[in-house]
Amino acid sequence: MTINRRQALGAIGAATALSFVSTRGFAQEGPITVSALYDQSGGLESYGQPIVDALRFAVDEQNAKGGLLGRQIKLNVYDPQSNMQLYAQFARQAALSDKPAVVFAGITSASREVVRPIMRQFNTLYFYANQYEGGVCDRNMFATGVTPGQTVQKLVDHSIKTNGGKVYIVAADYNYGQIISDWVKKYTADNGGEVLGVEFFPMDVTDFKTSISKIQAAKPDYVWSALVGGAHISFYRQWKAAGMLGKIPMSSTTFAGGNEHVILTPEESNGIMVCQNYLQELDNPVNAQFVADFHTRFGADYPYITELGMGAYQGFRLWAAGVEKAGSIERMPVIEALETGISVQAPSGLVTIDPKTHHTTMDVHIARVENGGLVPVQTFTQQPPADTALVCDLIAKPDDNQQYVIDF
Repeated sequence: MTINRRQALGAIGAATALSFVSTRGFAQEGPITVSALYDQSGGLESYGQPIVDALRFAVDEQNAKGGLLGRQIKLNVYDPQSNMQLYAQFARQAALSDKPAVVFAGITSASREVVRPIMRQFNTLYFYANQYEGGVCDRNMFATGVTPGQTVQKLVDHSIKTNGGKVYIVAADYNYGQIISDWVKKYTADNGGEVLGVEFFPMDVTDFKTSISKIQAAKPDYVWSALVGGAHISFYRQWKAAGMLGKIPMSSTTFAGGNEHVILTPEESNGIMVCQNYLQELDNPVNAQFVADFHTRFGADYPYITELGMGAYQGFRLWAAGVEKAGSIERMPVIEALETGISVQAPSGLVTIDPKTHHTTMDVHIARVENGGLVPVQTFTQQPPADTALVCDLIAKPDDNQQYVIDF
């Protein structure tokens, strides 16, 4: 089911009254509840809706196999509407009213950092399934999306070898865009390159003409985009209108995460280079079956199965494997089971929990946008979360609870 703001208002007060609760019990019978908080409106719905679809698919798939521990799974979905206050309200409601075995939540890093402390407060296991800037060290959280050491490094290296070392960065103005820009600077310097300029844009900005003029004047070898959200799609349209697509190459680890390559025309997006854990075009038997089954469930005309959706799907699969190994849905037994280094063979390839960081080792792929799809160019197998591993060791420090920003 999907819960909106109006339906939640009455429950929030009751949930708040229970805010002293620090432990939760699970019913011995009945379905296992999984809660999900993802933007399905408010500006980030192009990211959130495919994630929710992937979770629904994962739950249906697991239930068709008999569920978990002999119990069916019920998915409760909340729409925070790209609003941090609603994220906080729904996170408390989910933890206290749903009493879920696990919560999947958050697209932006800002929403993650709203949800994460609430899940710790109420001892509720939390999965963050999106690509992000890395560095979160929290035993109560598992991150199943890519981090900069897995994708940004590969794409910067490829871009410099292909285009040259001078780069101009445009990025969303929040911690993801800012920190990713720092990683691009680092990896550019490591390759002997030069950053000619960096510009940050609030999430609601739609006019990029001045910035495009600055880029034209700077004459970089390529542009790095860390833009995010529906408003920022305007950049790519204005870039094409200025005659720049194909003239100055562009690379991005955010492009296509919200189906930008489907929303834009080929004339507005062909040739942009991306690096992701998952491409719908991956040629392996697991992915072929997954795509066929997904299209049977949601229709042959489903736009594209995004990397962010895959992060949630493989996160659910890892959680389910942890439950089966633990023989329980209780939080700590599942955490301890996952910390044994559980793996699943996902459509994206082998995905393995790294016990020290609670992040994942996975394959990543450089691809080129072409006619509404992503054409694989180069694959890097089994990439560890090397950036977060520099600062996080939950085996040695299980009580660690912070996001580290690596000092370059």
